[in-house]
Amino acid sequence: MSVLGLKVIVIGGGIGGMAAARALALRGASVTLLEQAEAITEVGAGLQVSPNGFAVLDALGLGDELAAGSVRADAISLRDYRRGEVLRLNLGRLANRHYYFTHRADLIGLLARGARDAGVRIRLLQRVERVEPGDRPRVHTANGATLEADLVIGADGLHSRLRPELNGADKPRFTGQVAWRAIVPNHAGRPAEAWVHMAPGRHLVSYPLRGGSALNLVAVQERKDWTEEGWNHQDDPDNLRAVFDDFGPEAQDMLARVEEVHLWGLFRHPVARTWQRGHCALLGDAAHPTLPFLAQGASMALEDAWALADELAATDGIDAGLAAYQARREARARKVINAATGNAWKYHLRSAPVRFAAHAALKLGGTLAPSAMLHQFDWLYDHDETARP
Repeated sequence: MSVLGLKVIVIGGGIGGMAAARALALRGASVTLLEQAEAITEVGAGLQVSPNGFAVLDALGLGDELAAGSVRADAISLRDYRRGEVLRLNLGRLANRHYYFTHRADLIGLLARGARDAGVRIRLLQRVERVEPGDRPRVHTANGATLEADLVIGADGLHSRLRPELNGADKPRFTGQVAWRAIVPNHAGRPAEAWVHMAPGRHLVSYPLRGGSALNLVAVQERKDWTEEGWNHQDDPDNLRAVFDDFGPEAQDMLARVEEVHLWGLFRHPVARTWQRGHCALLGDAAHPTLPFLAQGASMALEDAWALADELAATDGIDAGLAAYQARREARARKVINAATGNAWKYHLRSAPVRFAAHAALKLGGTLAPSAMLHQFDWLYDHDETARP
């Protein structure tokens, strides 16, 4: 079908929402994006855009700008928390070298400009209270307004207002892990590499941002109790340093520079059973939230955004297009989520003999067959959602 003139409301001004809005507007849809915040901004945090996510940005005409404002990754280094490097994945061996470390605010800003340039109307301070699916779905906002459209897209994250309308309520399960996030100066001149320091029950991820001037830190600890979900809880940097005080000098140097840090609990949400009904659709975390252990949250949202617009443009009718979108995306989303979940225990091996054996196996594999170690991720990084299946 042609999406020319299709009236679309996108709920949520994050990565997936902005990308879907631009993708549909470029195809001729009339798109309004509702964002509850007073400005399109993101607090300080980094993220990784792997080649599969970059493929979508490039197809949206934003690839060059993303590359210019980001750090292109050279390697991923798995490191023992005290003994140094265990396995080095040289990203220069990838067929597609477009793997970037970027600041979330920079990516959101790029997508917002791209959406506006495509004709998307971005309305701020629009908190959605309720969505009514149907042939003409309705969106009810907190200020008393009711908006109608041909299609409503819920790109509103973990606490989506649309997801319960399509699936009913679900209860997230605490994973037994919490994470801190911080950005510190890159005084040591760290190269364009992501380092993962692995330890019993903990790990620390770090990589450079913004031309190498800063380092993004994500530190994860296994813990029994947590009450609040979300990642915007400010914590004392000394609490972070105390949990990781047995790490080696590399980590201590980074942690010593932390002046502001946020802490959040990691919760496991099931993949939504129903992604679409009544001319409404979910994408990104609203449909399939993932844990941050494969660095695929942003790229999965980008892939969803492209696939949704692509299927609507290629399929006869909104209902058929949305059904094709879920069929196209669900199996891949589940595979990525399962892979991310599996990485957590690999990073956190508690038994010293088991950890020694596992790290020795990784080091041997990296020495004898470095290409094979890297190409185990071909299914992930070589995927191009912009190439029709």
